[in-house]
Amino acid sequence: MARVKRAVAAKKKRRTVVERSKGYYGTSSRTYRGMKEQVQHSLQYQYRDRRNKKRDIRKLWIQRINAAARINGMSYSTFMHGLKLAGVELDRKVLSQIAYEDPTSFADLAEVSKKAIAAAE
Repeated sequence: MARVKRAVAAKKKRRTVVERSKGYYGTSSRTYRGMKEQVQHSLQYQYRDRRNKKRDIRKLWIQRINAAARINGMSYSTFMHGLKLAGVELDRKVLSQIAYEDPTSFADLAEVSKKAIAAAE
């Protein structure tokens, strides 16, 4: 039985690590061991941050809605509560886009929210 020669596979594996570590600083781009460790960490960060990005975007939406609501004399929570009472089913993404691009329409939504809160009391 012939012996297994691994040079091609091993070189391919190393080459992919070297390509992925291109542009890293110091040992992370110069020694294979440093490259390998940094690439592993980078892949873990990449996996983690694909999830964290969703949180960050949602936070941004909420900040935009809150800022626009406060301009109209309400807090974020009372604004959202009023919209729920009024039966307005717009998600935070759309609300933040309205707040950012069309403040007059957002002011109308704030009035709807205020009326719904007043009617509930």
